[in-house]
Amino acid sequence: MSEPEDDVIEMTEAEVEEALAWRSRVAPSLADFEVIADEAFARLPAAFRRLCAGVIIRVDDFPTEDVLEEMEAETPFDLLGLFQGIGLAQDAAVTETGRMPNLIHLYRRPILDYWAEHEDSLGAVITHVLVHEIGHHFGLSDEDMERIEAEAMDA
Repeated sequence: MSEPEDDVIEMTEAEVEEALAWRSRVAPSLADFEVIADEAFARLPAAFRRLCAGVIIRVDDFPTEDVLEEMEAETPFDLLGLFQGIGLAQDAAVTETGRMPNLIHLYRRPILDYWAEHEDSLGAVITHVLVHEIGHHFGLSDEDMERIEAEAMDA
């Protein structure tokens, strides 16, 4: 055991038990992330969700090499999520047939890395990324996305 230091953090018994619970936890799997993302989507305002009809949410460990190159990312950890498709604002002008569905990618490993370095819960980080990427679909402002995210977290 090490010598006690002056900056030792005092913890209650419950806080110690909660901290020790991390000993046996493993990183959430892709399937776990899908469950969390589905729950986060379900907490978004109903009107917002209705406008997302047809948008597919997909969880991957990392972006593809093509995506990293296209987005000029320096490392695979630079992108937490990505909207791919035709935004709602442009959709009325597009009349092509056979186009791919709109996709929102959530990247598990970069999200876990971000979460480990910040104070937010994992659910809050996933909600933030999801709202931000859906915001690209809608062409929303940062203020609109912040409002929707706050509504979802309060739900």
